[in-house]
Amino acid sequence: MTDELVLYTNPMSRGRIARWMLEEIGVPYRAEILQFGSSMKDEAYRAINPMGKVPTVAHGKTIVTECAAICAYLADAFPAAGLAPPPTARANYYRWMFFGAGPLEAAVVNRVLGVEVPPDRERMVGYGSFTDVMNTLELALRTNAYIAGDSFTAADVYVGSQIGWGLQFGSIEKRSVFEQYFGRLSLRSAYLAAAEKDDLAIAEMQKTA
Repeated sequence: MTDELVLYTNPMSRGRIARWMLEEIGVPYRAEILQFGSSMKDEAYRAINPMGKVPTVAHGKTIVTECAAICAYLADAFPAAGLAPPPTARANYYRWMFFGAGPLEAAVVNRVLGVEVPPDRERMVGYGSFTDVMNTLELALRTNAYIAGDSFTAADVYVGSQIGWGLQFGSIEKRSVFEQYFGRLSLRSAYLAAAEKDDLAIAEMQKTA
């Protein structure tokens, strides 16, 4: 596909996930850096993403928002990168991609915000309990080298990013399985390239602050 790829992002946001994914597919893209509360909320950007949040990826006339959707879309749009299993072998891939977008993110964010679900109300929330989420994630990574099996996929970009941030900021327990898993991911050339570009963008923002 030859349509231009544009990443709307901020280097201190979940946009880092989309940047990593773009580096993994290995095709040229342009990054537009937006600012919280200003350019992210202006009329021009809201015409692209009414939420006024990042990241957003524009691929020609196609607009994709939400990190999990961006990762899944790019894996399908650029199959040569090999970041999605064949359609008949995607059960675990879908399971963990949606686990990351649902139970994992909700449990971690609620924990950071100090939202405690009473034990007798756990059935009302999709993740049940924070402990259940951590134990389930650990079991998956004890069983496989990567979140969806033996091969690296777009699901590792998404779930791995959340684990990496959680370990860095203390919102995910520092279990050895998590540290070993993210340690492997963080050595990938695409991850390092994305981090370098985002860190450079942060430095440029600080110069003009």
